[in-house]
Amino acid sequence: MKILLSFLCVVSGGLLLAQEGSTDRQPRKPNIILIMADDLGYRELGCYGQKRIQTPHIDQMAKEGMIFTQFYAGSAVCAPTRCNLMTGRHGGNAYIRNNGEIKNPAKDRFGGQTPIPANSPCIAKTLKAAGYATGCFGKWGLGAQGTTGDPLRQGFDRFYGYNCQRNAHNLYPLYLEDDDKLHLLEGNTRGRTGKQYAPQLIADQALEFVKANKDKPFFLYYPTVIPHLPLQVTDKYLNLYKGKWPETPHTRGSYQPHDTPKACYAGMITFMDAQMGRLMALLKELKIDDHTIVMFTSDNGTTHLKAQADYEFFESVGELKGLKGQLYEGGIRVPLVVRWPGKIKPGTKSDHISAHYDLPITLSHIAGTEFDPNCDGISMVPVLTGGKQEKHEFLMWDFAGYGGQLAVRMGKWKGIKRGLQKKSNAPMELYDLEVDVSEKTDVAAANPEVVANMELILKRERSLPELEKFRFGNYVGD
Repeated sequence: MKILLSFLCVVSGGLLLAQEGSTDRQPRKPNIILIMADDLGYRELGCYGQKRIQTPHIDQMAKEGMIFTQFYAGSAVCAPTRCNLMTGRHGGNAYIRNNGEIKNPAKDRFGGQTPIPANSPCIAKTLKAAGYATGCFGKWGLGAQGTTGDPLRQGFDRFYGYNCQRNAHNLYPLYLEDDDKLHLLEGNTRGRTGKQYAPQLIADQALEFVKANKDKPFFLYYPTVIPHLPLQVTDKYLNLYKGKWPETPHTRGSYQPHDTPKACYAGMITFMDAQMGRLMALLKELKIDDHTIVMFTSDNGTTHLKAQADYEFFESVGELKGLKGQLYEGGIRVPLVVRWPGKIKPGTKSDHISAHYDLPITLSHIAGTEFDPNCDGISMVPVLTGGKQEKHEFLMWDFAGYGGQLAVRMGKWKGIKRGLQKKSNAPMELYDLEVDVSEKTDVAAANPEVVANMELILKRERSLPELEKFRFGNYVGD
């Protein structure tokens, strides 16, 4: 059934392309832009209810497109989520299940994260084979230069940004990666400020990629490093919020200190939104807006470091429980805004239950091609275009970090197991999200059959031996 539905989605995708109105024998395929914020909470955009932080450009995207209210990150921290997003596999079948760090090869050079294997499916490989120019700009986190996980070996023609997540723990770094070379950033010392703001350089390069490929189909993957800490932003965006709220300076602990952490955090998100505005304006200027689909999401929930990013003040996850690093809703339920002129009805919302690992097969079908048949995703083309959407029997997460966690979403039910590194047979908590989206009341004892079904799913879907799932547990940072 899944193969048949995939075939129908490819056919429908081809029909959508044919409706572009081109007189060419082979109509141009849609451009695809996938943007992923870093540690952006479910309620940190205006279109998702944020009241204090300005995000006018993403809000406009939502007015012109569709937002998803029950969309999930593939995991609760950076590297495993990026693995799910690129490979189309849920945590139980993913190669990366935690932030595994590689030793630095030299002073002032970061070693990167555990590389995905050479034979990993990757959406960039699929789209490149389908004739797309492919570029990645931002934070990669799936293998250093020269390894099997190097983005240039995983289907990308162009890469610029932070390969290593730990290098991205400063926004005025000594260097960024530029394809297979280093771009040394003169005037930067990895201090509180510097001459060259990396998020601006990355955004500029992403736009240059669009300009360079405006006459052919392209896939732009833009995993911005914002609003992941440290608190660093240019004065223009800091001053938008400085003095608006009472502040307690951040003076100790991880990352850089800051005198006005609330203003800086809000300014970082508004800076990110401004880059979305630049991108949307460029598409219109180049007259390619009408055949470009743009998706915006986040890699996981808001950081748990409250002194630096005050999730209570900003109501970053709203009514949800949990933060980054947790498989509760606040740690994994994330925004998804999709804009596709002429295909998506403007101003619509969907409660379709879906996840990052649905995006590779979705983007492949939009491009009129097929993704890895062993992926765990389901194409979302029907829900985007008003068709009949296939639903997941379940979503699942296998996250080796923060003590070891497993979770299942099955219809209205959400099950979660925690502390598995210390207690492999930890009991399952169960929540009815229809009446308890805040996950306050554990109803496992009253629903043993649901718990038993979820336990069977976890046993069936986890492809690695029980102990091997923690082989990437050498957690250093996120």
